[in-house]
Amino acid sequence: MKIHLRKKKLKSGMTSLYIEYYKGHTTTPEGKSKILRDFEYLELYLTTDPKTAAERKKNQEQLELAEQILAIRKAEVYQGRYNIQNDNKGRLSFMDFYEQKKEERYQTKGNYDNWDAAQKHIEAYCPVQITLNDVDVDFIKGFKKYLDTVAVTKSEKKLSQNTKHTYFNKFKACLNAAFDEGYLKENYIKKVKGFTMGESTREYLTSEELQKLADTPCKLPILKRAFLFSALTGIRWSDVNKLKWSEVRDEGIDNSGIPVFRIVFQQKKTDGVEYLYISQQARELLGERKDHKERVFKGLRYSAHMNMQLLRWCMFAGINKHITFHSARHTNAVLLLENGADIYTVSKRLGHREIRTTEIYAKIIDKKMKEAAYLIPKLYMDFQ
Repeated sequence: MKIHLRKKKLKSGMTSLYIEYYKGHTTTPEGKSKILRDFEYLELYLTTDPKTAAERKKNQEQLELAEQILAIRKAEVYQGRYNIQNDNKGRLSFMDFYEQKKEERYQTKGNYDNWDAAQKHIEAYCPVQITLNDVDVDFIKGFKKYLDTVAVTKSEKKLSQNTKHTYFNKFKACLNAAFDEGYLKENYIKKVKGFTMGESTREYLTSEELQKLADTPCKLPILKRAFLFSALTGIRWSDVNKLKWSEVRDEGIDNSGIPVFRIVFQQKKTDGVEYLYISQQARELLGERKDHKERVFKGLRYSAHMNMQLLRWCMFAGINKHITFHSARHTNAVLLLENGADIYTVSKRLGHREIRTTEIYAKIIDKKMKEAAYLIPKLYMDFQ
């Protein structure tokens, strides 16, 4: 990159000072050469034709200031090119830098809530005077130990393995960013092993149990329809709850004579757009089409009362498992795998970013297969 101080005469008669960043050139799809450059306008101005000593002095001061800024910009480029540490950057408070990175997640909807939750524990561990220059391996190990031995939830319980994993990963992401942006001389986080992810229990329903629920009345019919819809499609509570008729596509009959239905929606958790085919039975659970702006499951809301009604519905159906609305999503994944769907397809339908998240369900299926080996009663055999 080449950096130059440039001048531009304005209509007002003044001359504007700006910095040009020349980044080479590229070729457009049409085959034409295009110069790549950016500009930084310094808001410094010269009198184009100075008449007085005062105007000439002012011009000299403005030009000297512009030259100083140019020198700083060149230094910043060389620091990045040759990995030279800027000590001024390292004087930034660690918590201030974490706050910056957290707010970036808010703007892009990138896991902001987890960053915010982790921050409360980082603040409890990290003294306010700690700067990025103070970060070292001992500082990182200290936070890991804090999560493992000191940190507690609002109800004064020790953090779960997965919570420790999540919070340490946010801490880790912050330090990786600090290194990438030139605030740290060394990426110390690579020298400290994080927490392994624990396997949580994923309660789900068998096909027989799901049929029992379908056969059993529920005090809240809207809850019954929404839960069964989630079990048949695998979409999360948050996406079921906000689903609008504009996102439901009735696409007619395909060449095989099968009705085609899809929902096209933006996942609330990942912000990704999903194009999900659904079965005719799942479509029937949605009912008659309403205005495109209306919610499909109008009247559905998250509350303790609704959660209690879900448990009561399961109890009346003779199901003694602790079922939550999210269990419908687990049920969908397990039933798909049990009925021959490949793990890649299941991962795509569930909107998982990583295949390893879906592999947890495959382990459940594998466990059931092992248990099935012992379902047949033991035989008493005599070969003599």
